[in-house]
Amino acid sequence: MENSGTILEIGLVLLGAAGLGSLARRAGLPAVVGYLAIGIAVSPFTPGYVADRHQIELLADVGVVLLLFEVGIEVDLPRLRREHAGLLWAAPVQVLLSGSIAGAAFLACGIEPLSAAILGLCVALSSSVVIVNITRSRRRTTNQPTEAALLGWSVLQDVTGVAIAAGLLAALGAGDRPFPIALGGLLVFVALAIATAWLLPRVVIHLREQPDTFLIVSVASGLALAGLGSVVFGVPLALAAFVAGLAIVEDPVTAEVRQRLLPFRDLFAVLFFVAIGMLLDPADLGRSLGWLGLFLVLIVGAKVVPAWVLARVSRLQARPLQLATGLGQMGEFSFVLGSALVAAGGIARPVYVALVAAVAVSIAASSVLVRYVERPASSGD
Repeated sequence: MENSGTILEIGLVLLGAAGLGSLARRAGLPAVVGYLAIGIAVSPFTPGYVADRHQIELLADVGVVLLLFEVGIEVDLPRLRREHAGLLWAAPVQVLLSGSIAGAAFLACGIEPLSAAILGLCVALSSSVVIVNITRSRRRTTNQPTEAALLGWSVLQDVTGVAIAAGLLAALGAGDRPFPIALGGLLVFVALAIATAWLLPRVVIHLREQPDTFLIVSVASGLALAGLGSVVFGVPLALAAFVAGLAIVEDPVTAEVRQRLLPFRDLFAVLFFVAIGMLLDPADLGRSLGWLGLFLVLIVGAKVVPAWVLARVSRLQARPLQLATGLGQMGEFSFVLGSALVAAGGIARPVYVALVAAVAVSIAASSVLVRYVERPASSGD
């Protein structure tokens, strides 16, 4: 078979990720550090074996689509309003404030206004995958209210970020479409997603007795909707996946759809972080250290600090500094937005390399530091 080598390669990369992820956990680090490390090890920029980046990135794209589709399904704004009313304004304010501060900093550094605004949004958003891992880790020191606030905050970040990103990417002309056409395509896609969301539960409810068909329809719906949004309506793939999931109202049927998607999400999310590691070129990174330093300073000054202040002002039943530290990374949406920006010629290669490196460094740092801030005196590692 022509693809035997590719199958073997993906299997070996996943085994390597599992091994290094396990070693990272034993060393007290998040498994994500191991996933990034295996990506660096098999990249074309380091000695030794080189994996097929195209194949890894293709599977990583599938993972991001399923991840953001599932995150969109998970959004339950009425429940958030009942249980964490302060989040409904604190999280969107943080995204706007962080994005404005960071965008102004990039503008001052000579980035064009629209590109600076998108980069500011990259800084403002956190990683849903990392936050879920923080709340599930056996080494976590967070309490239940802080974990609930972290999850709710990241969801509202995504909702706010998608709304802003849609307009910014349309203005950027992603896909070489004029702004009115790009915006119109997004609105038509949203209407289609709502119609599909109404139909999907009514279809899959009849498939519960056929687990294989239920699973196929659930996964295929997310992939097909995202692909349709990207190919036909010009909506960025990850953005289309999130909008598709967001349109689906939470109920017992869609909750079951979400549960069926989780194993696929977790598996492909590993490949996403491997792909991030494969993009890190030490030679390019040496020329991007200034930009990397700026990204990391902005993550702390423009996101962690405002999140800490807003968590205190909104009187959330959470540990404010631990909450803010848990949010202190860039993630999937940041990478997607940065990739769209560099593809459209909005930023130079050194800025993009710094963004990718900032995603990796901030994920590792926040995942570790969140265990040691505002921890109970009796907690151990």
